[in-house]
Amino acid sequence: MSLAAPATVTLHVLLFARYAELLGQDTLTVTLPAPATVGDLIARVRAEPGGTGLPARVLAAVNLVQASDATPLAEADEVALLPPLAGG
Repeated sequence: MSLAAPATVTLHVLLFARYAELLGQDTLTVTLPAPATVGDLIARVRAEPGGTGLPARVLAAVNLVQASDATPLAEADEVALLPPLAGG
């Protein structure tokens, strides 16, 4: 018996600072068709109310590891969307 790949992935998304303000919440649960990437997730978040305020380039981490738009996502991954940081 072979196991079929899941048709969707459900992700836990953490929003920080300005991104949480734009979307009015600091966490989202997002379900995407599989296979999915970080880029797919960011596009989906942009479709949320307030999401159009996200910049063209969004920094992301998947399960605490820095990720690119092409990084694949798996069921129950935790994705953090991080605004640019400034320091002094």
